[in-house]
Amino acid sequence: MATKMPKVPVVIVGMGWVGGIIAAELAKQGVKVVGLERGKPRATQDYYMVHDELRYAQRLDLMQDLSKETVTFRNTEKMTAVPMREHGSFLLGEGLGGASIHWNGQTYRFLPYDFEIYSKTVERYGKQKIPDGMTIQDWGITYDQLEPYFDKFEKMAGISGDPDQNPLVGKRSSPFPTKPMVKTPVLKLFEEATKKLGYHPYMMPSANLSEQYTNPDGVTRAACQYCGYCERFGCEYGAKADAVVTVLPIAQKSGNFELRTYSNVIQILNDGKKASGVVYINTITGEQFEQPADVVIMASYVFNNIKLLLTSKLGKPYDPATGKGVIGKNYCYQTNGGSAAGFFDDKEFNLYAGAGSLGMEIPDFNGDNFDHSNLNFLHGAGMRISQTGQRPIATNSVPKGTPTWGKDFKQKSLKYANSVLSVSPQGSSLPWKHHYVDLDPTYKDAYGLPLPRVTFDFEEQDRQMVKFMAGKAAEIMKEMKATTIGSSDQLGPYNIVPYQSTHNTGGVIMGAEPSTSAVNSYLQMWDAENVFVVGASAFAHNSGYNPTGTVGALAYRAVEGIAKYLKQGGMIV
Repeated sequence: MATKMPKVPVVIVGMGWVGGIIAAELAKQGVKVVGLERGKPRATQDYYMVHDELRYAQRLDLMQDLSKETVTFRNTEKMTAVPMREHGSFLLGEGLGGASIHWNGQTYRFLPYDFEIYSKTVERYGKQKIPDGMTIQDWGITYDQLEPYFDKFEKMAGISGDPDQNPLVGKRSSPFPTKPMVKTPVLKLFEEATKKLGYHPYMMPSANLSEQYTNPDGVTRAACQYCGYCERFGCEYGAKADAVVTVLPIAQKSGNFELRTYSNVIQILNDGKKASGVVYINTITGEQFEQPADVVIMASYVFNNIKLLLTSKLGKPYDPATGKGVIGKNYCYQTNGGSAAGFFDDKEFNLYAGAGSLGMEIPDFNGDNFDHSNLNFLHGAGMRISQTGQRPIATNSVPKGTPTWGKDFKQKSLKYANSVLSVSPQGSSLPWKHHYVDLDPTYKDAYGLPLPRVTFDFEEQDRQMVKFMAGKAAEIMKEMKATTIGSSDQLGPYNIVPYQSTHNTGGVIMGAEPSTSAVNSYLQMWDAENVFVVGASAFAHNSGYNPTGTVGALAYRAVEGIAKYLKQGGMIV
């Protein structure tokens, strides 16, 4: 029997970037909020002098315990899905701050094309350009409508970026709040090469602060020290923006926010039309609690958002056979492949030093910034070089043909430790009718709930894109005058074992109408007006850019919708 807690106006499930933003903004407005986080509490001092690559990068100390909760996976419906028992293709975070703690800090805005992908594709190329089975759709919002919220997120986080406006990305209402990161010799080499080729390089927008910064809420943070321990690590300086050092302190100081850690939500209570609260388990004691609320905010990771809606029977499950239903629809990932590695016999760089978002990008082959008329794919990839820090355990790059162990391997590893660079496309992932998330009929988590089942594979669209991008990456590396260049233009079936990207998206997608989307442009559920599902689960597809900037912008917009709902009720859109 669950212990019933006093009712509150708002309960938030998940206290990462999304939960932290919503908690801070509502609490500032005087709204009483309870935030539930299934993991443990965290603070900056937890990471003082713990540049421990084995603990964090290899043993994944900050990640979810997959023996308790995981996903099952299959490439096609003809296969039997099996559980992901070890972290591989993506890393599921856990604990206060969520994935904001262990991300790299690369903070792009999706392109104007992304938000109107169906309309703009048809307008330029005609409907015949969209392959059968591809389910791209407009998001129910435009870049211009979302731009003020991008701006708000970037000012809160102190995003560092180029002062000059790149002509191939969305227009900005104001400059980045802080100057760009240091332009190292690596980045200068890339910049010179891409400019010679006629492209438009710009510094990677960075949540690793380039200088000390005080944000509009009065939070002051120190500058990045370029230690190279960003991805998979917490930042000991507080220089990398995360929910724990930015928005959560504002919520906690307000007096209107109560945080409960070790609180794993297992059910959204509802009558099929509205939610009345949630049930959660204290993961330390095993006790169950019911938290009644006027508004329920789902702010957990993509898979958990989908899973809880499906297990709570809230919204219409997606049926791939008919294309009907919306919960689980349009699961997308990231198509990474086609990188060009350059080995330099005549140059040496300081590659040990770096930062998660110290890099440079060209947008020339992302979105619809180039003509696809004679190409067998849509969208594209961000093309970049980054200097994230070559940590010693995981970094042993050697030219093709080198043995994978022994004397020659060791010699080449040492020779090229500071003389190997990579130009990497990060490709979009477009949705297909047969890519989705549902509930596994066999496997359950530690609490008896079905695991989310992922059905996904790379398509010919992805293989064609990787082949094209590989050529562009090799072209750039050649212009950078590498001695030896290694690259591959082949993309095999999707394999969940090797790490690729923690950029999972979709499943509770946004749109203009309930027949094709689960939430409206404020991320309010069409089928349950007092439930808001916020995060990358709302993406109708994934771009060639990192998702966090767009997640943050959508969270700030959702706050407006939640505030309106608390005052007037009903559908905001």
